[in-house]
Amino acid sequence: MILDEIVADKKKRLPEHMKRIGREQMRRLAEETKTRDADCFYRNLQKPEISIIGEFKKASPSLGKITSKIDLMERIEEYNDSVDAISCLTEEDHFDGSVEYLKQIREKSNLPILRKDFMIDEYQFYEAKAIGADAVLLITAILDDVQMHDFYQLARELELDVLVETHDEREIERAMKINPRIIGVNNRNLKDFSITLENTRRLRPYVPKDKVFVAESGITGDADVKFLRDCSVDAFLIGRAFMEAEKPRKVAKHWKEIGM
Repeated sequence: MILDEIVADKKKRLPEHMKRIGREQMRRLAEETKTRDADCFYRNLQKPEISIIGEFKKASPSLGKITSKIDLMERIEEYNDSVDAISCLTEEDHFDGSVEYLKQIREKSNLPILRKDFMIDEYQFYEAKAIGADAVLLITAILDDVQMHDFYQLARELELDVLVETHDEREIERAMKINPRIIGVNNRNLKDFSITLENTRRLRPYVPKDKVFVAESGITGDADVKFLRDCSVDAFLIGRAFMEAEKPRKVAKHWKEIGM
């Protein structure tokens, strides 16, 4: 399965990062990094109206290389004027991501930034804080219950928000054990990368109303926005549609109007 391959490659990559900056040094960097606002990611998604997380990614296993019509800096300018948070892929081998992209975004944006990666080691959380992320992604499918608990606690100690990603009823049940503030449902099956928005509708009743509920993946047109709006989601995480758009600002504002 592609998910197993991604995690295996991540385990190979981590020693490369630690050779550049050791674990203890990265921990110190994280502790020395001043928190801008420990609740900014959560707060920006908790608005009464639909919130949007605009993503930056250069590739994915399902899409291959993504051809963007605008460069990173122009994209961030568009996002600054239209979305509520930014997601940045930092996974190198399958999404062509880099921590350097997140650093560049941090310099150009005051929006909350989600480090989107396959988080399997404490080191990555220290690194996330040190490079300027405001939140991290925990993927339930790749973590056991102990890891989920410990990583969530570590993130909160570092004053990082956490988006806990789920895909089915069992994963939501497991995620709820750590009482997260933000729950995401990925409409893409990470085992075979098929997509169905029905996943969000099916799983919505399992997520308590006091949680911020995020729909991830598969949002490409007006009909998708209307469908998910009617599922009572709080926020959308949108990648491909924005990456392929020449004017993501225009698209985001239009979808926010539809989502009202």
